[in-house]
Amino acid sequence: MNRNITSGFDMAAEIAHIAIEEFKSHYVTKNFTGLIQRYYYLVEEDYGDPRSNRFPMMSNPLYTFGVVGIYLSWVLVIGPYFMRDRKPFQLKRTMVIYNAFQVAISAYMFYEHLVAGWLNYNLKCQPVDYSDSPMSKRMLNLCYVYYLSKLTEFADTVFFVLRKKSSQITWLHVYHHSVTPLETWVLVKFVAGGNATFPNLLNNFVHICMYFYYMMSAMGPNYAKYLWWKKYMTELQIAQFILCIIHTIRALFSQQCQFSKFISSLLLLNSTIFFCLFMNFYIQAYKKGKTSKALAAANRDATCANESLQKPKSLEMNNNHNSQDVLPSLSQKKVN
Repeated sequence: MNRNITSGFDMAAEIAHIAIEEFKSHYVTKNFTGLIQRYYYLVEEDYGDPRSNRFPMMSNPLYTFGVVGIYLSWVLVIGPYFMRDRKPFQLKRTMVIYNAFQVAISAYMFYEHLVAGWLNYNLKCQPVDYSDSPMSKRMLNLCYVYYLSKLTEFADTVFFVLRKKSSQITWLHVYHHSVTPLETWVLVKFVAGGNATFPNLLNNFVHICMYFYYMMSAMGPNYAKYLWWKKYMTELQIAQFILCIIHTIRALFSQQCQFSKFISSLLLLNSTIFFCLFMNFYIQAYKKGKTSKALAAANRDATCANESLQKPKSLEMNNNHNSQDVLPSLSQKKVN
């Protein structure tokens, strides 16, 4: 088979055919572990990029699954148990240094994505270059650095746990950090270049802005007045996924595009899921929050209006009581 198959869903069809045949042969012996291993080796042999084997953790996906498993164990079980009877760590200097590092590495990767590819890539459709040319190797190395950077981003959630910021550990946050390393492993192993790196280019730009925001936030309340653009960060992330969806759909339905339809489908599915999740977060955080504030303000205004209307009545009642108290005393004086 040829890993450059692009017509229709031929790649998915061939993989499914391999899976069915291998399942039939292993079903007799009930050797399902052997089936999984055999299936993986067939896929790797036919579609894997042999150049990626020189990188650590790229020989098979089990290493990445293991790291993600450790991450989830810490976030969901070990970390909360460890911090249960402890005071939150401040980590101010650590947070500033960490976020500055993420800004720097994101800026470097953004530059490399441009120089190694997207200044010369075709924006409509760009197939993967599997040759040993200098630019192709440069893009391959960059994709591996991008994969490693996603592992370093586990620290985001680790810091939330240590600082007891449980409200920040949302389902979106955990899902994003768990799925992205697996996605980038597939990138390095099978499609290190071409259309598959367009989301990376956008993501690097977004992360430059995002981690710069986090860095300023970690520097203390004196910088709070410069952080008015938090809402626009979420809007920038949503715009990122919209561009990814448009770019992937164009490649997916183009008959001339020599990029894997199967991979394009996965990219489209992933971008759509993240778009929906971030849109839901945006609506919950800003639209509904703004509506709630408006209703609260309206209730306060109505309460104040009612109180202002009630005050003259109470004063009138008090005056009436006072007049009744005073008149008898005056009449008594007249009599006297």
